[in-house]
Amino acid sequence: MFKQNIYWLLLIALLCSCRREIEKSEVEKPMQTGNEPMIYAVPKGMPYPEVPNDNLPTKNRIALGKQLFFDPILSRDSTISCGSCHLENNFFQDNMRLSAGIQQRLGQRNTPSIVNIAYIQEFFWDGGVASLDQQILAPIENPLEMDFDIVKVVERLQRNPVYVDKFKQAYDKEPSVYTLTRAISCFERSLIGGKSRYDRFLQNKDTSALTASELHGEQLFFNEKGDCFHCHTGFNFTDNSFRNNGIYEVYADSGRAHITGFSLDVGRFRVPSLRNVAKTAPYMHDGSFASLEQVIDHYNSGGKKHPNKSSLLRPLGLSEQDKQDLINFLGSLSDD
Repeated sequence: MFKQNIYWLLLIALLCSCRREIEKSEVEKPMQTGNEPMIYAVPKGMPYPEVPNDNLPTKNRIALGKQLFFDPILSRDSTISCGSCHLENNFFQDNMRLSAGIQQRLGQRNTPSIVNIAYIQEFFWDGGVASLDQQILAPIENPLEMDFDIVKVVERLQRNPVYVDKFKQAYDKEPSVYTLTRAISCFERSLIGGKSRYDRFLQNKDTSALTASELHGEQLFFNEKGDCFHCHTGFNFTDNSFRNNGIYEVYADSGRAHITGFSLDVGRFRVPSLRNVAKTAPYMHDGSFASLEQVIDHYNSGGKKHPNKSSLLRPLGLSEQDKQDLINFLGSLSDD
């Protein structure tokens, strides 16, 4: 009986000790604040984007940036937001030839998708801004878009106690031009896409992911007959260059020349990524092509004469089946 009592006493003591250790570990476990550095979710086969050391992603920063992105508070009359043209359920563009700003003022260029914007170094169709952290200033101050003064935007946010609290949580600072621009860019860098059927075909060697027509379209895309790969290359299907692709003989929009002042840059615009291209019509800097059929026909013709037209453009001689196979392949680049 004595030995049994000792046994039970030792067991109780052991259980109490374990309970104290569990409680101690629970107390010592740091609470999550939302400010812990995160890693952006990058699909297989894609590099990790460059991220400034002063704007590492956290849960609070991304959440704040997302709220600002979809809040019309950034526009002068509080009627439109970034998300008014970059629609979340439509690959972050709006399928409009030209988007409308406040008071239905039409912009001058087509709204591109901003999926994978984290991989771009020079922004907008003409590359006029060299930092993602600064690109938000352009639409805010553009009279055809949000038509506001960035200083007044900040003053408006400073009067909003909810935003003041969220900025302090995310950046330990009050709303400012610095924290506003960085919160939105922190969210935008999270918009990474790379899970299409073609990605499954490449990464998983899943030959069933593409049809026979799409496989032939892929061959055309990456050989000299289709001749798409010189500009639309790499994991994001763009070399990020600026080229004149012969849409017009006379350009109403000077393109890259608007930034550089060089006549050789007239009519040169960013080579866009082709990811989700089948879902993001219309096409070109001014939305002048309504369908992929029109795009393929344009390149098949070799484009119009212009002194700055890329030397890569030439008549391709594609058959109707070739053109359809190319279009079908481009459809396989859409994210699920």
